[in-house]
Amino acid sequence: MATVAPLAIDGSVLEGGGQLLRNSIALSALLARPISIHNIRSNRKPPGLKAQHVAGLRLVAELCGAQLIGCEPGSSSIELAPGPICLSRSYTADPRTAGSITLLLQVSLPCLLFSSHPTSTAPTYLTLRGGTNAMQAPQIDYTAHVFLPFLDRFLDLHPELCIYKRGYYPKGGGEVRLSVCPKDGPLPAVTLTERGKVISVGGRAYVAGLPAHLATTMRDAAAETLTRAGVDPALISITALREKPADAVGSGSGIVLWAEMESGCVIGGSALGSKGKDPAKVGHEAAEELASNLAHGGCVDEYMQDQMIIFLTLAQGTSCVKTGPLTLHTKTAIWVAEQLTDAKFTVQEQVEGTAQCLIQCDGIGYTPQHHEMKSSSP
Repeated sequence: MATVAPLAIDGSVLEGGGQLLRNSIALSALLARPISIHNIRSNRKPPGLKAQHVAGLRLVAELCGAQLIGCEPGSSSIELAPGPICLSRSYTADPRTAGSITLLLQVSLPCLLFSSHPTSTAPTYLTLRGGTNAMQAPQIDYTAHVFLPFLDRFLDLHPELCIYKRGYYPKGGGEVRLSVCPKDGPLPAVTLTERGKVISVGGRAYVAGLPAHLATTMRDAAAETLTRAGVDPALISITALREKPADAVGSGSGIVLWAEMESGCVIGGSALGSKGKDPAKVGHEAAEELASNLAHGGCVDEYMQDQMIIFLTLAQGTSCVKTGPLTLHTKTAIWVAEQLTDAKFTVQEQVEGTAQCLIQCDGIGYTPQHHEMKSSSP
């Protein structure tokens, strides 16, 4: 059989950051499609791969027995020639920095959903280390309370997440374990266009290695801001806590909020604390983000919007999801999906004169036994 030429991907397109890299690599592994990516993170300072990206790439390469070329810190180009994905095993990824654990999860989780052996239902276990609550990435509490419930309720996926230790900048040292059982068929299409009213608002205001009253201040400021934005205070329940020294590495603070709607969708908002920053401002920022996401009327927030794209791509049938304003990350995720697969996306912006968008995707109905690879020129 002739060797398939790698599909060349320009890593500087649109958002031009790590998300383009992660989605390209995950789809390459699932489709057994060799790819080469150049101009990786060319718009970032410094450009090229960071330790976190290297750890994620090496994890996926291990999952699918791939040949991986150029995967070193600072590299601006890589090549991946994937083999069959091997599930029902244990894998570990550790950038040995405070690089985000949730971004390691983003690149690897799609690869763990489908077994090439239909009778195999044994789970795959991931141990991921690094930062649990890092900047420029979803906090692990967002993953637990917004992202995973979306997979559970709308895609019939049930990964089990356990946070063993929190890790903060600059040391990292956090540890999260995930178990994933494979599906026996393609993902279902998602129809999510009506969300209903807010039925509850939960949250977690936390500090580690810092005074406990800072968490209380964040919690109270967030609750006050949400109430002013029109949320019934009787629906708000935000926990304020100081993490035990044995449960965290380093010092950190922040808050993650989540609003559950009548339809089952969950909308999030979050903020991180930093040295010298007023904790009341941190709570206010998280609540303002949640209130903004509620105000646009979409069924997913800005972070779920781009994370769902790869799953809609793989699903069978036509998905339709109402969101808020389209983000650059989402445009990038759609672009990657259309480069690597035959999924077709249609985006209707400013639905009925609002800031809402309607994202429609004709998915590829992926299973390991039968999938259509997008052809490319030699």
